[in-house]
Amino acid sequence: MLVRDRMTPNPTTVTPDTSVKDALDLIRRKRFRHLPVVDENGKLVGITTEKDLVYASPKPEMSLSQFEIQYLLSRMTVGQVMHRDVITVSPDLPIEEAAQVMVRHRIGCLPVLEDDRLVGIISDTDIFRVFVEGLGGGHKSLRITVVIPEQVGSLARVVDRIAALGGNIHSLGTFWGERPEDRVIAIRVERVDRDTLLEALRRDGIQVQHVWEP
Repeated sequence: MLVRDRMTPNPTTVTPDTSVKDALDLIRRKRFRHLPVVDENGKLVGITTEKDLVYASPKPEMSLSQFEIQYLLSRMTVGQVMHRDVITVSPDLPIEEAAQVMVRHRIGCLPVLEDDRLVGIISDTDIFRVFVEGLGGGHKSLRITVVIPEQVGSLARVVDRIAALGGNIHSLGTFWGERPEDRVIAIRVERVDRDTLLEALRRDGIQVQHVWEP
């Protein structure tokens, strides 16, 4: 799966001259958290967030009238509060690599550029949706977590055992175990008897760490 498969295409944008008031109204009306900032040629020049815009707004302790607050907000522009050093990704980047970029830089979204043109935006919410889908969140199936050695054929043994019992794997995720030589596998399985599968796995010497059913 690539960034282009889950990004929001043609995102809403503002310009550096957009007032903070208008940008904040837009971001709240559209119910999103990030706004790419583009120049008159559509080139990405920055990004701002709801948090940036709120922090830039006059504070209640300033004892200003509502008229004064609205006036200040209308005079302050996005260009004054936006982030100019924007980290971007290509639409053809694998989505897990985009997630790694977000984690490494501690950011919540990535504008997507193709040939220096803004074509989309992908957020941490989009990544969470992929995570939930990949692990079968919300699906009514048996979830089994097993620990297997980091060796060729270890995962195949688990999959083959499930298939031999007529089970269908709905989703599967692999994670590092507590020891570097282990892998933790979370599997959502359907159309197989729970006790029969657990007994078969244990008989094959496969460590079952956790079992959960909705």
